[in-house]
Amino acid sequence: MSVQPGPGAAAAAPARTARGRFRPVWPALSALLALALLNTALSFRNWWPTPGIVPDLRLAPEAVALWLALLAWVAWRGAPSRRALAWLTAGYALLVVGRYFDVTVPTLFGRPVNLYWDGQQIPRFLWVSARDHPWWVSAVAVLVVVAVGWALVRSLRWALGVAATRAAPYALRARWTWVPTGAAALAVVLHLAATVPGVTWHAVTHPVTPTYARQAVLLATAFAPGGVEAALPRAEALEAALAAPPAQALGALAGRDVELVFLESYGAMAFEHPRVAPALAPARARLAADLDTGGYLVASAFVRAATFAGASELSHLSLLAGIDLTDPLRHDLLLTTDRPTLTTLFRRAGYQTVGLYPALSWDWAERAFYGFDLFLDGRDLAYQGPPLGYWKVPDQFSRARFEQLHPRAAGSPPRFLFFPTITSHLPFGPVPPVQEDWDRLLGADPFGAEAAERLKNAYVDWLDMLPNYVGMFDYTYRWLGAWLRRPQPRETVKLWVGDHQPAASVSGEGAPWEVPVHVVTRDPALLARFVAQGFTPGLVPQRPSLGGMHDLTAMLLRAFAGDADAGPSGAAVAASARLAAAAE
Repeated sequence: MSVQPGPGAAAAAPARTARGRFRPVWPALSALLALALLNTALSFRNWWPTPGIVPDLRLAPEAVALWLALLAWVAWRGAPSRRALAWLTAGYALLVVGRYFDVTVPTLFGRPVNLYWDGQQIPRFLWVSARDHPWWVSAVAVLVVVAVGWALVRSLRWALGVAATRAAPYALRARWTWVPTGAAALAVVLHLAATVPGVTWHAVTHPVTPTYARQAVLLATAFAPGGVEAALPRAEALEAALAAPPAQALGALAGRDVELVFLESYGAMAFEHPRVAPALAPARARLAADLDTGGYLVASAFVRAATFAGASELSHLSLLAGIDLTDPLRHDLLLTTDRPTLTTLFRRAGYQTVGLYPALSWDWAERAFYGFDLFLDGRDLAYQGPPLGYWKVPDQFSRARFEQLHPRAAGSPPRFLFFPTITSHLPFGPVPPVQEDWDRLLGADPFGAEAAERLKNAYVDWLDMLPNYVGMFDYTYRWLGAWLRRPQPRETVKLWVGDHQPAASVSGEGAPWEVPVHVVTRDPALLARFVAQGFTPGLVPQRPSLGGMHDLTAMLLRAFAGDADAGPSGAAVAASARLAAAAE
């Protein structure tokens, strides 16, 4: 007797058939998805010019190496244990984080990532940024970061598990998979060997493991016996100046004050970028007129900064210490020593040495190395006006407030002032107004209610910061000119030096590392000594660059020395400087 299937059984049959067809497909799909995820996690690229990322279909060398290692392990020992997969997940997550910084830092800062250095700077930047927002914004940001980290680890753990338990065993059984595996391995080998870079670049992205390898080498050098001495070159020009009698080392200054002002993000693009140079020409012309009205002469040159887009301290100390600090490790090693600097030389010659750092609002331990007689940070200046973005204090106020707090008397010792500015820091906004009323600038309402409201609500376009950059250096030129128009209590030699080019998102891909240097003085004989070394009279520097930032140290010392060769006559330099200023 036959039994006829009921209607329920007839309805369930198609569902069982569909599931049956899907079962062999899902393992293959999940294996492909896992391998794609592992590769994309190490091959993504930057979404220029933002901190975001976009997927990249190229092969990641570490992902290919992992796949080969999994094949070998599974063929030899079978699937890895849960503990082994957990360790593998942690290591792979570190590679993903390294990849993110490896592709993001060059876009934002125009230089390679340096975990030794950036690891110290990023917490400070985040802390400064967090102060500008309510506590809950920071809390939400932390939760988002934790959630992203959790999702990353879980995704990698799933992908590695699928790759080890499904993809690798199948690939070992199916010989056709050896062809794509071998092709991927060959492409990576050729790429790393750079034998056919034009071909492999389109198929293989750069590896991230060399980033960690470089940091390991740097740390090993730092802690090796004698490593510091071997890593730091001698500053021969500074050593020679310190060996000379004080009256000879700085004799050409004749006791004048010296102001060394590092202008934040002031790079060669201010003179060479096709959109920036013409936009700043009127502001430079005003500054040239202010110089001429005050009886000042100026000569300018390009030098190569020790850094790009950030880490200004590398340029600061390259000039002060007279050694090349383009390697950030050298900078950190230098801080552990008692090496002399220009500050040492000026103090030895009877100068009061002063550090003015309006950007700082925390206890800066590294200042002990600089050895300033007097040190002021943003807290000491007690700015009462509207805050200017991340960096709070406008440069014009900082300079005026310092002079108010520590006026120069006729009989007091000469002063060496080291002043790194901050208002023109990325993101170059909001741009403050120049206040011609200096008394009001130093009060509680420096700009008025309307300007304060504008500054408070100013929008910074992170995708197009070039207009703000132009506006910021229009402001910088104008406040410098306004300062020159003020009565000066004593003769002062002014050195205006760019610390680095702005970020690549502003200066452009492949921008040079050169920055301008301006020497401002009323003494034509002193200016002639700079012209003799390659400086050009006027505010517009000319190519070629005169060397690195550390080479500028030697130029300054040659110009300041009492027995330096004056080169061209002071009268000739004065005449050419005035002609150049008139042309500008």
